[in-house]
Amino acid sequence: MKEIFEDYLKSHNYTRFDLKAVLFDMDGVLYDSMKWHSKSWHETMSEFGIKTTPEEFYEYEGMVGRSTIDHLFNREKGRDATDEEKEIIYKRKTDLFKQYNDNSLIPFSYDFVKKVHSQGLETLVVTGSGQRSLIDKIEHNFPGLFSREKMVTAHDVKKGKPNPEPYLMGLEKAGNLRPNQAIVVENAPRGIEAAKAAGIFTIAINTGPLSEKSLSDAGANIVLPSMEALYNNWDKYYPIIKG
Repeated sequence: MKEIFEDYLKSHNYTRFDLKAVLFDMDGVLYDSMKWHSKSWHETMSEFGIKTTPEEFYEYEGMVGRSTIDHLFNREKGRDATDEEKEIIYKRKTDLFKQYNDNSLIPFSYDFVKKVHSQGLETLVVTGSGQRSLIDKIEHNFPGLFSREKMVTAHDVKKGKPNPEPYLMGLEKAGNLRPNQAIVVENAPRGIEAAKAAGIFTIAINTGPLSEKSLSDAGANIVLPSMEALYNNWDKYYPIIKG
């Protein structure tokens, strides 16, 4: 196991970790909400004559909504969506998501965030979501563990995941950290690609229908089956990366 961390350091020309922050994706890591995003996207796109499958939206997780819409329009219609189409489609998707979402947490997400926060680490949300219905509930569900001023959402970035901008902004908001001073907890290929492009050690949590191979192929340094597994393994990881 230690070799995984040593390989990261060697490949990025670092001599050691100096862990100061943990950057968390939101949907599928903190909230058990991806099933509702998937259902909402699929139904919305069907209403607008765009053929999709519910499962494919797990692959697009982390992309900002306008990019997801453009991707599907280009595939099905050979063009970008107009600004008006994007606005109408995203509003419909948002309304459906609010209707379906039950605000349930991923098991052990609260426990893990609380654990690393108690160790003096900065805890930040870095999400491609613009769903204010979830973002605004963070303080209620994770009281005192995240600061809204330090969150990175779809409203803060010009380029969403898989571009590294969200995670680079996360490092900046965490205190102008270097990549070896943080780790990322992700659950989706686009987010993992973004974290990897930002040069940050990434732990993938496989909370959806995608294969573990798809997460490792995207660049995850470690792939685990659940947040519970991360919680249980953290005492093995932390001595290696705390610096």
